Amino acid sequence: MSSDNTNKNSGGIAWAGSLVGSQNPNNLGYRYSHAHKRYKRASDDGDVNGGNGETEESLPSNVVVQFKNKDGEEVGNLIDIPTNSDIDAMSALVTSLLNADDDDDGDDDNDNGNSRAIPYSFYAKIKRNGIEDDVEVTSSLANLIREYNISTEDVISLTYQPLAVFKVRPVTRCTDTIPGHTEAVLHVSYSPDGRHLASGGGDTVVRFYDVNTNLPRSTCHGHKNHVLCTAWSPDGKRFASADKNGVVILWDPQKGKAISTIKAHTKHISSIAWEPMHRSKACELFATASKDSLVKVWNARTKQCIATLSGHLDSVECVKWGGEGLIYTASRDRTIKVWAAEGQTPNDVGKLCRTLKGHGHRINSLALSCDYVCRTGPFDHQCKKFASDDEAFEAAIAKYKAFKGAEPERMVSGSDDFTLFIWHPKDSKHPIKRLTGHVQAVNHIAFSPDGRFFASASFDKKVKIWNGKSGEFLSTLTGHVGAVYQVAWSSDSRYIVSASKDSTAKLWEVPSGKRAKETLPGHADEVYALDWSPNGSSVATGSKDRTIKVWKH
Repeated sequence: MSSDNTNKNSGGIAWAGSLVGSQNPNNLGYRYSHAHKRYKRASDDGDVNGGNGETEESLPSNVVVQFKNKDGEEVGNLIDIPTNSDIDAMSALVTSLLNADDDDDGDDDNDNGNSRAIPYSFYAKIKRNGIEDDVEVTSSLANLIREYNISTEDVISLTYQPLAVFKVRPVTRCTDTIPGHTEAVLHVSYSPDGRHLASGGGDTVVRFYDVNTNLPRSTCHGHKNHVLCTAWSPDGKRFASADKNGVVILWDPQKGKAISTIKAHTKHISSIAWEPMHRSKACELFATASKDSLVKVWNARTKQCIATLSGHLDSVECVKWGGEGLIYTASRDRTIKVWAAEGQTPNDVGKLCRTLKGHGHRINSLALSCDYVCRTGPFDHQCKKFASDDEAFEAAIAKYKAFKGAEPERMVSGSDDFTLFIWHPKDSKHPIKRLTGHVQAVNHIAFSPDGRFFASASFDKKVKIWNGKSGEFLSTLTGHVGAVYQVAWSSDSRYIVSASKDSTAKLWEVPSGKRAKETLPGHADEVYALDWSPNGSSVATGSKDRTIKVWKH
């Protein structure tokens, strides 16, 4: 080889994102870097951040990174990549690293094609004020380095997390308006497989609808007072509704008939939570929380109360059944209590594990990072039907394991003190972080299905988006002119829809959009209830105007 060529290649190997892609699918994207060009100015887009950290002038053209999966295992060796690499370029590189073995084995082309299509998000560990946070790379590495003053001399460790392979189309138009209720609609919810829609309201009636035709399948009478909360069992075979008199009725959604009626509490019931399917194949247990300051665990088949959880000093506003065998309850007494939901003996059920304190006012809402996985059980966007309960049970376990990885269960609480707290309730009674920003009471919180974000809705007419791991504030969604009552995520975690007192619902893109992508008008009064179908096809809103509207793309 001539001396010219030897000099040309003396810089070693670096990665060129532009060479990977449909034009050159076999290339893994490695090229020789020129040592004398190593420190040319980074990023040709001229986006100079005249401020903190390394300025445009001092950024090298390449940085050394180490990719890790969410369990912390390193993928590939240290790699020298361009500083202006964006998320798409890094996704292509991670895909090529993961597929390197498959390509060597000469695996089926179709499999490679599928895995090539997986998009990723990337997180860097940043130390701020002595606390280590996961910060998402939102545009390019160069912007991250400038914004957080990261040293380019060190190896930058990037954790990647796969995003949903499918894309939910944003809802834009009202396809159906369903009358029938004679009072305000307080709840609408889709079944875990997305095949049924149920509603409950102030007229004491529970109604089931066919999602294909959006026509009522059955109208169920049985309650003597307002239906205040409803919940589907994770296998979709039972539907529980509870009213202001403290009565719970379990329905068979296929037949529209009451299976059993239980006088559960002496005062109104505020919340219902079912045991997740990956903990129990039968899906028989559920918990109810009431204004009588008690929480009770019931067996839906035998109608027996298995445990009474007493300890709160005031009305219990919210109950959640976690993915790790714990029940979480939030109360007006300003505390959250963590209870054992299972144990060696029946007496272990309902034992108090710890009490979480920190809020200065009543707690309105809880959200768990695994809420979506627990709600949908074995079902996903493919709408698969299972041959047996055993097959569904195995699918639910596999889905939960894939979601959880090595991460702890995270919980967020929202209160009338205008703040949120993020907790690791299984491990500690101390909050990870206190989140401020809302200027009125926090109404509702919801984690995105992949656990990367959570959204909080407040009486201050705003929705705020936060990082689901660190609790870092990301953006405020402004546009509503009335209090925001509820939020719901699309199953691919790319969109969020909010319901408000201003008689509209709004659709937002996350995390980029500060302004609403779509406004969904049409209701004649406040929108109380909201749900996005788990299969992504439609959104249902329920209003004080006594109608339900269904929205599609």
